[in-house]
Amino acid sequence: MSEALRTPRLAWALTGSGHYFTECLALMGGIPDLDLFVTKAAAEVVRMYKQDLAALLEGARIFRDTTASAGPVGHCYHGVYHTLVLAPATSNTVAKCVAGISDSLATNVYAQAGKCRVPSIVFACDTAPEMETEAPHGTVKVFPRRIDLENVERLKAFEATEVVETLPDLERALQARLAALPAPEAESPARRRGGARG
Repeated sequence: MSEALRTPRLAWALTGSGHYFTECLALMGGIPDLDLFVTKAAAEVVRMYKQDLAALLEGARIFRDTTASAGPVGHCYHGVYHTLVLAPATSNTVAKCVAGISDSLATNVYAQAGKCRVPSIVFACDTAPEMETEAPHGTVKVFPRRIDLENVERLKAFEATEVVETLPDLERALQARLAALPAPEAESPARRRGGARG
């Protein structure tokens, strides 16, 4: 990791859902000091929506799901992240988080964030018995199963986890979390000059 890298940073994990996918990308674009974790399923969604993450998120570090051990999540152990955002989160990802399964980049970073007491914000996709959601070719109607809805409720009881159900709620939770962080320390003039001389 470069010494010039500013920390702590915000970690954002993408899963394989199109639910407010482009809106989540737009939210990411306004966040400085961002690390993006892209699951294999999310990488497929990125291609479906014809998005270029590197161009959209200039300056962000992007980690892809290419190793079984999900090495990049180790940054959680070293105080690199102040917050994890998991958005949008599929019913599959939510179910795995509830069951303690960590077999994708998103579920692994969620588990490690929890173990390191890094607060998480989860934007769950399946939150009502009947919903409209975005697919690559337009809006579709979906009917989340009872188990999907129950898992969302279970996840709300997890420590250091805030579950949000709408895009405005995600925006509010994100803004509140960023506002609660301590202001970065201003660098002193002496430090900028390389230190005071005795």
